[in-house]
Amino acid sequence: MLVAERGAARNTLLAYRADLEDCAASVRNLAAADAQDLRRYLAGLGAQGLSPRTQARRLSAMKQFYVFLLREGVRADDPTRLLDAPRIGQSLPKYLSEAEVDSLLEAAKAHPRAALMNAALEILYATGLRVSELLALPRQALAGDAALLLIRGKGGKERIVPLSEAARQASASFAATTGRWLFAGRDPQHALTRQGFALLLKQVALAAGLNPARVSPHVLRHSFASHMLARGADLRSLQMLLGHADIATTQIYTHVLAERLQRLVEAHHPLASNRG
Repeated sequence: MLVAERGAARNTLLAYRADLEDCAASVRNLAAADAQDLRRYLAGLGAQGLSPRTQARRLSAMKQFYVFLLREGVRADDPTRLLDAPRIGQSLPKYLSEAEVDSLLEAAKAHPRAALMNAALEILYATGLRVSELLALPRQALAGDAALLLIRGKGGKERIVPLSEAARQASASFAATTGRWLFAGRDPQHALTRQGFALLLKQVALAAGLNPARVSPHVLRHSFASHMLARGADLRSLQMLLGHADIATTQIYTHVLAERLQRLVEAHHPLASNRG
C-alpha cells in the first residue's frame, strides 16, 4: 500500500518495517492485538529509555498498519484509535552560521577529493537538497550550462530548484569527469552512499575547524533554509525549494523570522534607540 498508493521512498519503507518488526517482537499476535497490548508495548519503550520522538514514530507506524488492516477487512476495529502519542517538545533546527559555512566550503577545496566535495557542498548549500536527492543526481543533470535542477523527492514528487553561479562553476568541470552518477562511489557504476558521503563531510568539517558532530547534510539543509529566511525569503517559496508537502513542516524555521523581525523593530522603531 505504501508503495502503490503513496509512492513511499525506500528509506520510509525500511523505517516502517523496522518499527513494526520491533512491535511484533513484543506483541504476541500483532494483527490481533488489542489496545491494552499496544499500550503495554508503548510503556515498555519508555521504560527502555527511548525518546518520546521514537515512541511517537512507533505509534505512527502502528496506526498506519491497523488502518490498513481495517480498510482491507482483516479487522473490524482500530486498536490504536484511543492511544495517546507522547508529548514531543518543539526542537529548533540546528544550523551553521554563514561564516561557518564559508569555512566549510573553503576547506572542501583542499580535501583529497576536492572536486567532488566542493561540488557537493556548493550544491547542497545552494539548493537545500536532501542528501538522498543529491546522491541520486545523474551526471546529465548538469549537462550544458544547467541553471536549474529537476529533483525527484520524497514520494517520487518532482520539483525544480535553481543553481547558484558558484554551484554551477564548482560542478561544471567535475561533471565532465564522472560516469553515470554525478557523485559516484568507489565503483563508478554505483552512486556514492550516504555513509560514504557522511564520512567525507566529517573530514571536511575537521579541516574547517568545526566540530564534526555539528555538521551533517541535514544541518546544511537547515542552514540553507535559515539563511534564506534571514535574508528575506518567504515561507511559501522556501516550502517549494525544500520540497515540503505541508507548509507546517517549513514553519520550524519561523524562529529565524522572529529573530529578524526583532532586529527590524530594534533598528527602525522610532522609540527603539531612545530606550536602548
